[in-house]
Amino acid sequence: MPQSSEPTYYSLLGLHPWASVIDIRRAYRQLSKLYHPDTTDLPTAIATPKFQQINEAYATLSHPERRLSYDLKIGYSRFGVIQPPPDLNHPVSHSHDWSKSAYLDASDRPLSSGEIFALFMLVLTFVGCLLLAVAIGLTRGEAAIHSYLLQPTTFVQQQISYISQLITHPIIKN
Repeated sequence: MPQSSEPTYYSLLGLHPWASVIDIRRAYRQLSKLYHPDTTDLPTAIATPKFQQINEAYATLSHPERRLSYDLKIGYSRFGVIQPPPDLNHPVSHSHDWSKSAYLDASDRPLSSGEIFALFMLVLTFVGCLLLAVAIGLTRGEAAIHSYLLQPTTFVQQQISYISQLITHPIIKN
């Protein structure tokens, strides 16, 4: 990350940029108890600005879109190290070409171990079902197919007799 004279929100909360939302919340709660002007033993002149900085850091890092924007601003990416655009602090004269940035879409992420395991179980179930169908087909073989074809059900027999009666004794209408 680029070095700056101003500390980052992550350093204010004592966290690494990889910190989870839960880690951010825990750090904020601990520091807010420590620096809140009503609960601290520190002088108000020291505690109040520090508490305001912690609130600002938490407000940014707890909101996903603001955190994403802030990470881009400081040159940090969860997907790889990137550099901020060279014209970051200059007025915008043209739009930034985001296609050249290594900062990926938040939905474009690697699968977690739980997701990989779920996909593995789905594939394993599918293959198991296919093997079971093949095994049943091989064990029952053609005998199962012939038994159904050679022994029609009573409903099929009734239909055959009805059709044969219609053919042999046509109904004549006036």
